[in-house]
Amino acid sequence: MSSSMTRCLLVCLMITALCLPAATATAGNGPDILATDILTAVVPLTGLAVAYFTDDTEGQKQWLRNIGVNQVLTSALRLGFNETSLGERPNGGSYGFPSGHVAVVTAGATFLGQRYGWKWGIPAYLAAASVAYIRVNEDKHHWRDVISAGALAYGVALLTVTPENATCLAPVIGPDFLGLRWQRSF
Repeated sequence: MSSSMTRCLLVCLMITALCLPAATATAGNGPDILATDILTAVVPLTGLAVAYFTDDTEGQKQWLRNIGVNQVLTSALRLGFNETSLGERPNGGSYGFPSGHVAVVTAGATFLGQRYGWKWGIPAYLAAASVAYIRVNEDKHHWRDVISAGALAYGVALLTVTPENATCLAPVIGPDFLGLRWQRSF
């Protein structure tokens, strides 16, 4: 399978996974919940779109790594805490800690801010804050759920995303040598 076909398939799978929260919206939920479901998918997909349309191949890889690691960690924590008091939502539902919506939208916002700067980051962080506020206001989560999800997503993004024009100095250790590698992205 060609590289572009593989990339397209992978992007389609990620879009499907990110749009699942919007698909679970029910008629009993208000417009605020629907808005959070939409923002939860739009912010991270904006990061992917910026990376794709600017031909930032490294950015696409970092986006995938950031979202993938974030989702795995968030899902593992949700499963682990579900049977504890932290797992109970204010409305009595389960899988409350940490908030999946806030984790995804914050991962996307931090990707945009870290990779492309404050012009992309500030609107994305405002969208993430809006999602967090509405999730708490609508009794879907406690404040601890959204704060922990935001902190987790922010930390993962700091570890997996570098600025577009980054300088990197890394140790290189081989069987017969020890040195430093300097790399600059342009």
